[in-house]
Amino acid sequence: MFIDTAKVYIKSGNGGDGAISFRREKYVPLGGPDGGDGGNGGNVIIKVDTNITTLLDFKYTKKFIAENGVNGGTSKCFGKKGDDLIVKVPMGTIVKDVETDKIMADLSHPDDFFVVARGGKGGKGNVHFTTSTRQAPNFAEPGMPGEERWINLELKLLADVGLLGFPNVGKSTLLSRVTKAKPKIANYHFTTIKPNLGVVSVNGIQPFVMADIPGIIEGASEGVGLGLQFLRHIERTRLLIHVVDISGIEGRDPIEDFKKINEELKKYSVKLWDRPQIVAANKSDMLYEEEKYLEFEKAVKEMGYDKVFKISAGTGMGIDPLMKEAARILSTIPVTDLEISEEDMYVPEEKKFTYTIRKEAIDEDCDVYIVEGSFVDRLLYSVNVNEPHSLRYFHKVLKNKGVMDDLKEHGIKDGDVVRLNDFEFEYLL
Repeated sequence: MFIDTAKVYIKSGNGGDGAISFRREKYVPLGGPDGGDGGNGGNVIIKVDTNITTLLDFKYTKKFIAENGVNGGTSKCFGKKGDDLIVKVPMGTIVKDVETDKIMADLSHPDDFFVVARGGKGGKGNVHFTTSTRQAPNFAEPGMPGEERWINLELKLLADVGLLGFPNVGKSTLLSRVTKAKPKIANYHFTTIKPNLGVVSVNGIQPFVMADIPGIIEGASEGVGLGLQFLRHIERTRLLIHVVDISGIEGRDPIEDFKKINEELKKYSVKLWDRPQIVAANKSDMLYEEEKYLEFEKAVKEMGYDKVFKISAGTGMGIDPLMKEAARILSTIPVTDLEISEEDMYVPEEKKFTYTIRKEAIDEDCDVYIVEGSFVDRLLYSVNVNEPHSLRYFHKVLKNKGVMDDLKEHGIKDGDVVRLNDFEFEYLL
């Protein structure tokens, strides 16, 4: 089974919490705090594995979650870092963020990898919060949460040459003739329902990779038939061989077929349409009127395509010159990575703890100002509001981070209530 797209959920590990601990040795009076830092959470890394050719594994496994960091320990011991999670994908995989549909990474080389979700940072132990006036802090910093998101994986085959054409024009037969690939071949439409790759190795030419991909039909650029699957896979090819059934035994007009395929290419991508193209007039052994081929050749050349080869994939006629010309053209085209515009590229946002403030009226004399958001969750998790030193630290953070100033701008007055999740306190000037 060939699977070339997959949607999966990934989550990096949370950072471990800093420890709240105090020295308790028998002969060390007033030992002080010794809580260690928490370990960082594990990353989720997408990595190329050249032994994998499809995204089939992701049909059965949809969630990938890295290991959390371990909490800090006593005696200033650091918590263990969470292990990274390596997710292996075939070469040619593109990673997209589902929410924005932006491209995060193009993994098109054997050693490529991408950190798709970074682990949360471990929190600091209470040993870091000592001051000249706070000798025994009874609070520590929590670990940062890991990143989580849904991603799309898209496989775009890495072939030098893509075979272009309607279904049942002989693309699979041509591939089987010039490579050791064994695609399914039969005399009906849509025989090929999955891409096939083969290495062309002909005496006197440099070997190259050729792909036989599901045939395209009218409307493919809008998703009709197997068209979008076809077009996705030829995006990376440097050269196209446009295979046309010249025999007319199915009652089709080869000139019209040639025009329609190129129209679909142009609708999907002008860059793809501009790619070098060799025309292979196939099934010429079944052609009884030579004038038909000459008429086709003239029409194609008038459209600007000079490379036209009369071949028969079934008998092997004319194939060697076709392959040698393909190799020659490839030698003049440099190998380049897939072009990704700035608009399509994913730009990660800087991770920030944020909050919002809203007001609710209780009565004429008192209002409640509700502060909520990730900043609030993290702050409350890191302090013990029932402990005096911890509570003073809590109010200091609110002041230093500008929350108090924001409350003033919202019109808070003496005696109003400030609520952060389940914790409330009265505001005093």
